Amino acid sequence: MNRIARALAGAALVTSALAAPAHAATEISFYYPIAVGGPITKIIDGYVSEFEKANPNITVKPVYTGSYQDSIVKAMTAARAGNAPDVAVLLSTDMFTLIDANMILAYDDVAKSDADKEWLNAFYPAFMANSQADGHTWGVPFQRSTIVQYYNKDAFKKAGLDPNHAPQTWDELVQMGQKLTKTDASGNVTQWGLEIPSSGFPYWLFQALAIENGADLANQNGTKVNYNGDKVVEAAQFWADLGQKDKIEPTGIIDWGTTPKDFFQGKTAIMWTTTGNLTNVRKNAPFDFGVAELPKKVQGGSPTGGGNVYLFDTGNKDKEAAALKFAHFLTTKDRAADWGIATGYIATRPDAWQTDRMQTYVKDFPAAAVARDQLKVAKAELSTHENQRVTKALNDALQAILTGTSQARPALDQAQQEADRILKPFQD
Repeated sequence: MNRIARALAGAALVTSALAAPAHAATEISFYYPIAVGGPITKIIDGYVSEFEKANPNITVKPVYTGSYQDSIVKAMTAARAGNAPDVAVLLSTDMFTLIDANMILAYDDVAKSDADKEWLNAFYPAFMANSQADGHTWGVPFQRSTIVQYYNKDAFKKAGLDPNHAPQTWDELVQMGQKLTKTDASGNVTQWGLEIPSSGFPYWLFQALAIENGADLANQNGTKVNYNGDKVVEAAQFWADLGQKDKIEPTGIIDWGTTPKDFFQGKTAIMWTTTGNLTNVRKNAPFDFGVAELPKKVQGGSPTGGGNVYLFDTGNKDKEAAALKFAHFLTTKDRAADWGIATGYIATRPDAWQTDRMQTYVKDFPAAAVARDQLKVAKAELSTHENQRVTKALNDALQAILTGTSQARPALDQAQQEADRILKPFQD
């Protein structure tokens, strides 16, 4: 290459360097579960586009990972292989599992500005109960929920019941359920009074019954469970009796995924499910429906539920900073309001409910505020170390009780023994 050619080539390199952006683009991967029906992917894709427009030096790659159960397995498998997601929405109850695996960052270790601290203090305390441990914040509430009652007002009218009065006690639940259960001339049930789903998340639905009977299923540190206390056994027997003795819901296992469809088709007059189904019900119920807090025995209450945003420890400070910025973006008051309106999940911050858009929404659709109001009596969802194994012990017991293959006491005694064995290393 001659002197002139070398000079021209050098000038081209200088020009190229000057034209390059000051900071190279950072790409982060975002694992997100699809667990509730609706155009969720379109909403998430819209948020990602909005974020990238506001942050042109950050690219977000959404990875839709299936159910919550699939998502935690995929995230942990990827992390063990050295390819962890940078940010992920996973169950709030996965917190201890992720901490024990040393896979996630504590927010207060990376979010240290005054604005960051104000942000971390902006969420409902009931949601933070499943987001904090050992003096640190490990997850930020995103798509969070409680369990509520949905009921068919038309069915209530036909049964001679007040369509504006859902069951408020266990006794009312049974009495109304019996009036709402309909059979044909052959004795076949055409409409059940109630469906409480018992597949997918049986421990979660059961925890509501336990809380209503005055029992807590676990301690705050996730090291001990109460699966066989008298009040817990009584709650399990009550659930089994709803189908086996009172005959107001199907016996055996009721499918989580098809319960809303049963409700839409008039196969059940009342269903218990996540408030995350609120928008789905509003769009698809062909009748006037109501939403109410869960009925009480000795007290009201529901476990919280749903997913938090977690930051994975990738060792890449640029990616961690970008992931923190994205987590903050997803959980601003305006986006919390938008997400709640779009999906039915509870807007996770009190100030989100003060936005003009949310106030207009609640005025037009008061049912949206039911789950928020229930937060006053809500408790942390069952969460422990080795959470999947510990909850499986309870799920197995509940399935045996609901299918009639075991009585409540021996099944729950066995579940307690199994949980104690699993949790023993964390109690020393």
